[in-house]
Amino acid sequence: MPKVCLIVVDGLRDDTARAACSYLMAAVAKGDARIWTMRACLPTMSAPLYETLHTSRAPADHGLMDNEGLRPSSGPSVFSEVKAAGGQCGVVGHCYFHTLFGGTPFDPFAHVEINDPDAPIAYARYYSMDGYDADNSVQPAEIDLCAQAWSIADRHAPEYLLLHSSSCDTLGHQHTGLGRGYVRQAEKVDAALAQLIPRLTARGYHVLVTADHGMDEAGNHGGDRASERHVPFLSFTDRLHAGPDEILDQRCVAPTILALLGISRPATMKTAPLCRAEP
Repeated sequence: MPKVCLIVVDGLRDDTARAACSYLMAAVAKGDARIWTMRACLPTMSAPLYETLHTSRAPADHGLMDNEGLRPSSGPSVFSEVKAAGGQCGVVGHCYFHTLFGGTPFDPFAHVEINDPDAPIAYARYYSMDGYDADNSVQPAEIDLCAQAWSIADRHAPEYLLLHSSSCDTLGHQHTGLGRGYVRQAEKVDAALAQLIPRLTARGYHVLVTADHGMDEAGNHGGDRASERHVPFLSFTDRLHAGPDEILDQRCVAPTILALLGISRPATMKTAPLCRAEP
């Protein structure tokens, strides 16, 4: 089975990615990557869109409409389909992903690190940001997250690897979607990805980079404005096909991941992938 890594930069606006993420845009200019604008589903909230990215169902269809209503995901997901096909999954990201797709509610004393080939997500390194407020962002360093993702890829080579960073969302709430602190954090994420992505592609990973939602000019998200809905979608693979000016549907991400892996998408994933399955 091929391998795919999805990188989700939480709260990263499309225009900010294009203006501030110099490594990603240099890769596009060089021809190593392609970039599109993707339209996030509504509401533009994190946990609902984590589920959308992995199930191809909009929040109105899967039923999770805010972060407070977090519960295990229902129905097929990228994680369940990879496991059913005999593959393994890895995650470095927020603990919401464990509650959604890991089989049980998150317990930091049991789940902050997982190394269990029989688990729904075999290899994981979760952070909780417990205590997060306006005075303390409680965010892990980007290079640490990238190093953890590389460690999982290097040691275990899971067929599907998710890397999720919360820091742009956190700094966007503090500094707004136009503030220097937010833009500077996007630059820091980009600098860390510059050290990770070449390692992953050298190991044969198809790498995709996107965001769950954007950030508005007041430091909020959840609504329908372009600053909240338009996010970047980059592919470090030549197998994706879409017009250069096409605005992509966020519901295509899960089917695209499965197609890259050569796994048939379940009937619940109705949006077409951006590539055909491997023969």
